[in-house]
Amino acid sequence: MSETIVADGARRSDAIAIARVICILGVVYVHAWTGQNGAALDALRGTGQETLRWALMEIFGRSAVPLLGLISGWLVAGSESARHWRGHVWRKARTILLPMILWNGLAILLVSGVAWFGSLSAPVPTSLWWVVQEVLIVSRNPDINVQMPFLRDLFLCMVVAPLLVRSPGWTLWMVVIAAAAAHVAGLGPPVLMRASILCFFTLGILARRGGWERRAIALPLAGAVLPFALLISVQLYVMVGLAELPPVLVRNAIDLAVRIAAALAFWRLAWALAGSGVRGVLLRIEPFVFFLFCAHLILIWLFGPLLGELFGSLGSPLYPLYLLIQPLLVLGAVMLIATLLRRIAPGAATMLSGGRIRPVRER
Repeated sequence: MSETIVADGARRSDAIAIARVICILGVVYVHAWTGQNGAALDALRGTGQETLRWALMEIFGRSAVPLLGLISGWLVAGSESARHWRGHVWRKARTILLPMILWNGLAILLVSGVAWFGSLSAPVPTSLWWVVQEVLIVSRNPDINVQMPFLRDLFLCMVVAPLLVRSPGWTLWMVVIAAAAAHVAGLGPPVLMRASILCFFTLGILARRGGWERRAIALPLAGAVLPFALLISVQLYVMVGLAELPPVLVRNAIDLAVRIAAALAFWRLAWALAGSGVRGVLLRIEPFVFFLFCAHLILIWLFGPLLGELFGSLGSPLYPLYLLIQPLLVLGAVMLIATLLRRIAPGAATMLSGGRIRPVRER
């Protein structure tokens, strides 16, 4: 019996690591290079390539992110150190907040630098306050590293985590309902850029208390994926099939339902992959995925247009191939950069990865 518990615990740890890999690889689709501006993308709405881009974005990107929040809440709920506010917040500042600030600074230096001195069409500093907003994400989403509000909001969730893990269940459900309502209503800034992150973080704490992860893995894989498949089909019809978009409240409500179903589907998929032949490959990738999350938009800003010269922009015959392989291209570049950085500047690699990529001698 004890051997079974140990084996299940090891597989659960592997599943958590694999969930991070598939979720963060999927996030790349959300920010994939298109070579088109907003007006051009609107004009292409309903075309085959734009529908493919939307489907990849929603299925593997935005719909996978909630599971990252759930996992964070689940892990915090089982951590004794999370009950000690000062030490807990200091650790999360080093592993979440500091990398966010460093990567946002690098984004300005590299992306805005190339835009300023080269031909890249990208945001450049317009004032000191713009720089502050880009680096610290005080009250608006950044213009360059648009994925970083997740880390900003996750850190704020970690700040209140010692209080949440001590709270009774009914209080946590009130937080979930309030955050879900804020997401549907489009509220949050400047306190939270994305209220749904608090919603799923708190659901993760409830999941730990209720053993939801065990119930989820007991489901057949098809049964766990079916609700997500049905809801994403509804969302696809609403966003692409309708001539006129429904009100924002309706779209946000559908979006939240899709995200909840996606968290179940991707967790069950991660559990299945943790018991499959690809487990070893995915676990070797996992130490690099935080680095990937932080660096991928800088790479897309800088190198997306260069590869776009070869494949073409959205609407070109070869663009679907470029779109499909972008996560793998970015992953390969990140693994190369992180490996080199670990050898020549191990301290920088450790800071930029929030301690997830350690010097070779420590590994």
